Amino acid sequence: MIYRYHTRIYYQDTDAGGIVYHANYLAIAERARTEALREMGAPHAEMVEKYGVMFVVHRVNLHYQRPARLDEVVSVETEFMEIGGASVALRQKFLRDSDSLAVLELALGCARLADGRATRIPRDWALRLKI
Repeated sequence: MIYRYHTRIYYQDTDAGGIVYHANYLAIAERARTEALREMGAPHAEMVEKYGVMFVVHRVNLHYQRPARLDEVVSVETEFMEIGGASVALRQKFLRDSDSLAVLELALGCARLADGRATRIPRDWALRLKI
């Protein structure tokens, strides 16, 4: 399933040339992932409060294709590709209308809050993340 998140590009997202600063794609992608998890019935806050675990970015590959610019509306499509015992692989695409702006491929790891060590995704949570 693909989850869509729409946002406007604000001044704070851009560099001096009015295009999205490269690192800000990661922040926008984080908001899109958070909203996708919420739509799946798996909000971050519950993961932290109920299980004492969180998702952390383990690996990210970001391919920039076209710049997003100040005041444009872009959408981020988030697709969960694979759910493992302690990890989740997903792809996120930045789009302006039908133009692909950037593609992220990333892996999230499940980690304990207490010590930051990797741990299995809680079973009932993993069921919510089924693709």
